Amino acid sequence: MSRNLIAILRGIRSNEALAIGGALIEVGITKIEVPMNSPEPLKSIELLVNEFSDVAEFGAGTVLSVEQVKQISATGAALIVSPNCDPDIIDTTKALGMKSYPGVLTPSECFTALKHNADGLKVFPAFQMGIDGLKAIRAVLPAETEVFMVGGVGPANFANWIDAGANGFGLGSSLYKPGRTADEISQVAQEIVKAFDEAQSK
Repeated sequence: MSRNLIAILRGIRSNEALAIGGALIEVGITKIEVPMNSPEPLKSIELLVNEFSDVAEFGAGTVLSVEQVKQISATGAALIVSPNCDPDIIDTTKALGMKSYPGVLTPSECFTALKHNADGLKVFPAFQMGIDGLKAIRAVLPAETEVFMVGGVGPANFANWIDAGANGFGLGSSLYKPGRTADEISQVAQEIVKAFDEAQSK
């Protein structure tokens, strides 16, 4: 089962990537991004891809340039996630055979991303749009659009967001913070997966 949960491992070091990635996959989070402002992000992504690409999807977050997209593609990554909506980044991502999740907040950004064939929309920061804002924007988006909420979301409010039209979530500091062990992350991830499954079944 592939859940629409993206683990955001900002600040992860390459020497802990496999242990933490393995812990997340074991409890059911199989979409994992390493932000580009982490130490040695390309090395961490490449290690994860080489070890776990048969059971999970990996990629980079905070991708801000076409050059970065090309570097990330060389690792075998499958996902490109950005905090903004840059058509050049989306176009390059798709041309290189990867999935694109640009950051959006306004209707114009949402439709620009879709025009350039983004695979899903990353609403960031989600708390800025809010539940009512998501409901309003959902009313005009194509029904098949996948919308991920990132920033200020967590297990306590998954159900409310899903009711408003969210398909999934990106989880950063609520899941991973530098210094947390794989065991600690596993415990938090189990709670997140349980809450997500329960929210979807309502």
